[in-house]
Amino acid sequence: MKKVLCFGDSNTYGYCPGRAIRYDKNSRWSGILKQLCDGKFEIIEAGCNNRTAFSDNPAGIEQTGYKVLPNLLQQNPDYIILAIGLNDLQYSYAPTLQQVEDGIKLLIRIIKKTCPCAKIVLAAPSVITTDILHSYFINLFDMDSIEKSKHLPAIYKTIAQSEDCIFIDLNKIAKVSETDGLHYKAEEHQKIAQAMFELLNNN
Repeated sequence: MKKVLCFGDSNTYGYCPGRAIRYDKNSRWSGILKQLCDGKFEIIEAGCNNRTAFSDNPAGIEQTGYKVLPNLLQQNPDYIILAIGLNDLQYSYAPTLQQVEDGIKLLIRIIKKTCPCAKIVLAAPSVITTDILHSYFINLFDMDSIEKSKHLPAIYKTIAQSEDCIFIDLNKIAKVSETDGLHYKAEEHQKIAQAMFELLNNN
């Protein structure tokens, strides 16, 4: 059975907006995907709250994507879904768009070096909305973060084309919650899981 590593941040982990708890396995997209793929793919859930892709997170290795990814790749997945990048836009990191592009490419290089035969699915995250400015997360994100997030779909698509990755734009599938402008409600997780299931079956 082929293995699928779902590598991401709080939206892969299943953070529930407004309640600050984790959605159960029947409600978060990676858990739903595991059920949809039962007997067809082995789904490895590897989401983590506040995980960055390429920025050095003061919380440590587990929350710093490029540092923890090599350990997770030891499971030899056949597919790696990269659903990450929004936390790097926090104003404490304030990366340029070029640094964002270079940072995502770093993750891809790590994967290709460790698992050269694996297929990489690059998922452009849903853009952050101004609702975040009226939530707890105003402590982490600002208008600059919101504006930069609007560029991620195009950046990720360009990277996917140049790096021979499978591309999926979550903006066309799911919308972030009005509660915090960053995380998904349960019904959006269902949509993402279905889209990922179809993508895996077609690739």
